[in-house]
Amino acid sequence: MATRRGVLKLVGGGCVMAAVAANGPSRSARAPWREAGEETEFRRRALSYAILAPNPHNRQPWLVRLVGDDALTLYCDLDRRLPATDPYDRQIVIGHGAFLELLALAAAEDSYGTEITLFPDGEDMATLDARPVASVRFVPGGAGPDPLFAHVLARRSNKEAYEARDVEAEKLAAMMQAGSDFGVSATTIGNTPMAETLRDLTWRAHQMEMNTPATNQESVDLMRIGAKEVAANPDGIELEGAFIAAGKLIGMVNRETLADQTSAGFQQGLNMFEALAMSARGFAWLTNGNQTRTDQINAGRAYARMNLTATSLGVSIHPWSQSLQEYPEMADLYDEVHDLIGGGQRLQMLVRVGYAKPIMATPRWPMETHLIA
Repeated sequence: MATRRGVLKLVGGGCVMAAVAANGPSRSARAPWREAGEETEFRRRALSYAILAPNPHNRQPWLVRLVGDDALTLYCDLDRRLPATDPYDRQIVIGHGAFLELLALAAAEDSYGTEITLFPDGEDMATLDARPVASVRFVPGGAGPDPLFAHVLARRSNKEAYEARDVEAEKLAAMMQAGSDFGVSATTIGNTPMAETLRDLTWRAHQMEMNTPATNQESVDLMRIGAKEVAANPDGIELEGAFIAAGKLIGMVNRETLADQTSAGFQQGLNMFEALAMSARGFAWLTNGNQTRTDQINAGRAYARMNLTATSLGVSIHPWSQSLQEYPEMADLYDEVHDLIGGGQRLQMLVRVGYAKPIMATPRWPMETHLIA
């Protein structure tokens, strides 16, 4: 689930920079991270953590109906799909799996088990529709606390450049074990020759996404440029901070330039992401049969546990899965990465790992916006 988040490097313009130096990230857009756990009703309390789950392009595609006094039904907000980069809704379903795993972890903190029935009214592997993704019944006394829950509020997808130091073998092993759940196979590697191959492959896939007009435009349309836009729409791809404000002021950072492959802003964005791709100190990936939507949900649950484990170990993790996407222009790279590491199964997640400075939380819509009558 990769984004365009980060800081575009601007040259010169010292007076412009001074004029926007106070333009910091939106605090209101990150309120759900501070307010998680404050609800008194147990289902709402669990949901306040579930909405912090990783998901593609930060679309937060979850709609929830509370049912009776011990259950809920989860749906996909069909307006929040990604038709260009995710034409079969596979990545969106993985995001629902991560949501369900955080829901289960949070419920267990209150000693509630979660009986989850996936796609109770049936499913379509070609597209999501109005039918529910899952029904969940909460069972008092049905579960106990999981140590991974302690890291939910610190969990991030760290999209910065990674430091030039390798991740220890024992940490990679712990991450692999955490991701090997729900019938999912997890693999992790450090800074090996295979990692060098994957750095090149994932960068070529990122270039393909940015140089394909429809897929790049999908990202551009979801960019929130500056703190005001982020506060108004705390989803999508946030571009905040003084450098972004300066670029916006001088006309370098706007949707038109970022969609224009001949512009300086587009090229600087491309250069920035190449540096991120090349900084990977290792990789992790998740595979399964992908025979049903349940396999995709399970990949999301396994990824959430891997991400939380990485957080507990101080390791940064960032999905870099463009090569796994299923639109025509990506077909050759899709085949290449599956031939390289797929092992005859479907690659569900491919992420870079390493060490990086801490980052702030990603914006989130308030929990109430996900509830439907």
